[in-house]
Amino acid sequence: MSTTASPAADSAAVEESDRGASRRKGTFYRGDPGMWSWVLHRITGVLTFFFLFVHVLDTALVRVSPDTYNSVIETYKTPLVNLMEVGLVGAVLFHALNGIRVMLVDFWSKGPKYQKPMLWTIVVVWVVVMIPGAIAMLWRTASIMFGGDAS
Repeated sequence: MSTTASPAADSAAVEESDRGASRRKGTFYRGDPGMWSWVLHRITGVLTFFFLFVHVLDTALVRVSPDTYNSVIETYKTPLVNLMEVGLVGAVLFHALNGIRVMLVDFWSKGPKYQKPMLWTIVVVWVVVMIPGAIAMLWRTASIMFGGDAS
């Protein structure tokens, strides 16, 4: 008896695996946390890129029209923009932490084995950093909106 599989056995195994794949509905990951990490990494990367693009444009206004620059900067002092800044910090922080996890998965030999625990670790670190960070960032806006000193 041979230890190698025959071509007929190989094709039967492929047909079996293909039938299993065709029965699956939806995406391959079907809501696995790794899928959502991948999606969030892409979204936060794009959001960060667009912020940097707008930041370069508004900073360039200083040379073109200092008055326009001052009026644009004044609009950034609104509560809505303050909430957007909190979102930006959250996006950049998640993108950075998840980027470290992705590098560990790619370049550390045991990375794939520990990718889920590393994902939950970055989620915990993100929450621990974001809660006090968001409070500190929103404190000034809340104190201005509800009266009192902004210091």
